[in-house]
Amino acid sequence: MPEVRLIDDQGQQVGVLKTADALAFAQERELDLVEVAPEARPPVCRVLDYSKYKYEQAQKLKQARKHQQQITVREIKFRPKIAEHDYDTKKHHVERFLRHKDKVKVTIMFRGREVTHPERGTAILDRLAEELSELGVVEQRPMQEGRNMTMMMAPSKAVLAGRLEGDGAADADASATLQASPDGTAPAAGTTPAEHAQPAEPAAPAEPVSESEGAPVDSPAPAEEPPAAAAPPAPETGNGAGQAPAAAVQAAPGDAGAAAAGTTVP
Repeated sequence: MPEVRLIDDQGQQVGVLKTADALAFAQERELDLVEVAPEARPPVCRVLDYSKYKYEQAQKLKQARKHQQQITVREIKFRPKIAEHDYDTKKHHVERFLRHKDKVKVTIMFRGREVTHPERGTAILDRLAEELSELGVVEQRPMQEGRNMTMMMAPSKAVLAGRLEGDGAADADASATLQASPDGTAPAAGTTPAEHAQPAEPAAPAEPVSESEGAPVDSPAPAEEPPAAAAPPAPETGNGAGQAPAAAVQAAPGDAGAAAAGTTVP
């Protein structure tokens, strides 16, 4: 472009100048000549520090992203003949998604001849929306799409404002109380966990009582062992005092040493 409309570094409009003169004007101030409105005739250029300009634009974009709220869409699928237990489980998932501030797409899947009874799917979706009315609002009413029926739910204003976040803290306190007790039950009021966990002292064993008098029976004393039989004195002979022939020696009953020595017992 031969000519441009120039704006100086103070934001004041200089006027329409030739492109070479505008470049010289910017170089005198050690700044850059930046085209800010290429659609205009002639194009509008500003004299500024281009590096600083890029930094400011990046900061503005960052602040704009910070204030944006990202919405995630989750999907839960139901069947027209879903059992009660499965319904409660999937309803709990929908509740968890809504508490996390996510949108939920609820889908009813029809198979075979089930598609001829769409009122069953509508009844399930209406029941779910009514039971979760405190957490979510219906953005899109149940709509039939081929063999599927869909409904879109979004978090309610109370969830987005954070007024329903206290339910999880109460559940956490209850679980911490149960974990504090050793047997998994909550302690009684006014007792500490240590007192609740202290085992009872074992009872002393009862003494035996006789049937006739009802008094304690003394345990029998151990029987005394009989004294060992003394060996008979050896007869005196002329060979010397205290000596006896080997055949005349009688071993005491139970004397293993005499039997082992080969003595004969009459």
